[in-house]
Amino acid sequence: MMKKVFLLALCATVFLGFKKKSPDKVLIFSLTKGYHHASIADGITAIQKIGETDNFSVDTTTNPAMFTDANLKQYKALIFLSPTGNALLNADQQKAFVNYIHKGGGFVGIHAATDCLYDWDWYGKLVGAYFTKHPKIQPANLNIIDTKHPSTKMLPQTWQHTDEWYNFKQVSPDINVLMKIDETSYTGGEMNGNHPMAWYQKFEGGRVFYTALGHTKEDFTTDNLFLQHLTGGINYALNR
Repeated sequence: MMKKVFLLALCATVFLGFKKKSPDKVLIFSLTKGYHHASIADGITAIQKIGETDNFSVDTTTNPAMFTDANLKQYKALIFLSPTGNALLNADQQKAFVNYIHKGGGFVGIHAATDCLYDWDWYGKLVGAYFTKHPKIQPANLNIIDTKHPSTKMLPQTWQHTDEWYNFKQVSPDINVLMKIDETSYTGGEMNGNHPMAWYQKFEGGRVFYTALGHTKEDFTTDNLFLQHLTGGINYALNR
């Protein structure tokens, strides 16, 4: 009898050991106190679909009260999907965000994630740069600098893409540039030819990916290369 009980317990232990791992969770934050991108809704839908394929679940919020130590610890990555404005997080919420990164959390910034929190130096270093201005939406050539990163390895060496092309200030010297835009291929570039458009870095214990692409609805609905680029960036932040 004791032997049967032992065998049942052993089988139960083995079964539990082979149970499917719970999916990672990400939190999309898209509060706008400045310009509101119409593509945010499409971006949320696209990331939810990516999660279904790549085994992570997605929560969404525009509520900064979600930024507490207790709440953020459930997420493997935070995704800032085109938030805008300065006063997005109070001091306690900022502290929880810092703690989250220090504990190894991932961060993904999409498009206007560089158009917020200008008065918080720590965030500027985390996201890697701040937006200054942009010309009209138009096609341009992107030169892939890093062909091995999961967000760029599927892209052609020169990728012609249509988007809203940001100029930047306070570009961190610590970022690892993934792609640059060819300023001779469009009108409105103001960075003297050294113009990054996507990058990554390890930052104070966390993993950061940023892409300046993602202004248009088409990015999230019909542009498969952009969606693969975004998927790779999210998976980098998830430490996969």
